[in-house]
Amino acid sequence: MLLNALIVIATIAFMELFSIVAHKYIMHGFGWGWHRSHHEPRTGWFEKNDLYAVVFAGIAIALIWFGTRGYGRIEWIGAGMTGYGLLYFIAHDGLVHQRWPFRYVPRSGYFKRLYQAHRMHHAVEGKEGAVSFGFLYAPPVTKLKQQLQAQQNQLRGPRGQGAATDHAAPAARD
Repeated sequence: MLLNALIVIATIAFMELFSIVAHKYIMHGFGWGWHRSHHEPRTGWFEKNDLYAVVFAGIAIALIWFGTRGYGRIEWIGAGMTGYGLLYFIAHDGLVHQRWPFRYVPRSGYFKRLYQAHRMHHAVEGKEGAVSFGFLYAPPVTKLKQQLQAQQNQLRGPRGQGAATDHAAPAARD
């Protein structure tokens, strides 16, 4: 039983690391076709980006199904993926993007930092130049502001000679 709980906890931690990499290199890379909808104004309850949750839920369901039929302890990996999905839904969809019927904006502590970090992720137009790709982990806001400024300066090029235009929205404030 203890081993099963450790597998669930380790899977939740691994999923955050996996999500950071997947968000940066898949969602903001070749998977932008689905993820773009998340960076545009939503016009209903669902967005194309929600297909990522469906895919990962399908994998978790398959792991649970095969695990309960004797294929090792993989059902606990599926349970950890499901737990991560729940935490993602609460923190990202609920807290940050307010896809719930009520609004709550954290005023202090870790949830404020998580909220601000993800708002800064959305402070740029398009898939290039974003910061903070985690869903449950949020780097310090001052560090993100520095990264965002450095990336915007890099896109602009040396003193007004860059071809990129600055379409960045204002970053979240402390």
